[in-house]
Amino acid sequence: MDRNKITNLILDRLGSEREQIEKQWKHPEGTTTRHFVVENLLPAEIAEAAYEAFPRDGNGFFNRDTFREKKRTSAHLSEYPTILGEITYAIQSPEVIGWCSDVTGVDHLEPDPSLYAGGLSMMFQNDFLNPHIDNSHDAKRDRYRRLNALYYVSPDWTLEKGGNFEMWNDDRSKPVTIISGDNRLVVMETNKTSWHSVSPVTSELPRCCISSYFFSKESPDETDYFHVTSFDGRPEEPLKRALSAADNALRNVAARTLKLGRGKNEANTTKK
Repeated sequence: MDRNKITNLILDRLGSEREQIEKQWKHPEGTTTRHFVVENLLPAEIAEAAYEAFPRDGNGFFNRDTFREKKRTSAHLSEYPTILGEITYAIQSPEVIGWCSDVTGVDHLEPDPSLYAGGLSMMFQNDFLNPHIDNSHDAKRDRYRRLNALYYVSPDWTLEKGGNFEMWNDDRSKPVTIISGDNRLVVMETNKTSWHSVSPVTSELPRCCISSYFFSKESPDETDYFHVTSFDGRPEEPLKRALSAADNALRNVAARTLKLGRGKNEANTTKK
């Protein structure tokens, strides 16, 4: 499907929900992280086509498998059916980004065609993503990460299947859960305290997501800061919490001194 048509469909749907989106953004429930959720972002047949375009076994995806996370990702959209790229870059279009900037008040947002840490994500049974805050910057470290746009396309997804999106307050004591439902868009701010995670997947079918990140030159809190993607354990995982704290400190030092970056090697190198 033509990217411009998808862009217009997204804009029409966002516009129809603007009042509710503004309320959600200004008054987040159960979390300090501002966010909004939009159901049925695109016509059902487009969401279904997107899901069918994901390889059922995650073939060709980069496998992340550590104590921090277990999932598969790919930023190489040219290797998969075109519908995935068309949706991704429609979400990253100037028109959609401009709309998000206007409704959230986050100025001067820019896309990231390299899909650094973004792109396609698949999670299978027992996969998970521990509580974390995202890398503060883009790959070149000259723009701050400001918004995450997560579009879920797994049919008939329910709470019981796991793999659901979670947002935490700063003490990481109890999450707010958003089901990773089919054709659902979640947009959240990212900053020093926007802790989020994905609960362990219990379904035998994959949980599929198209992720885009928006950046700006301006810091979220008007201070100059940098941090790598920093993880924590869940409340019932004290040992993992201690290990994560040490691991975060070590990776921050390595990133600052050696300019190492998580995910740089998997970034998209083809033109959109």
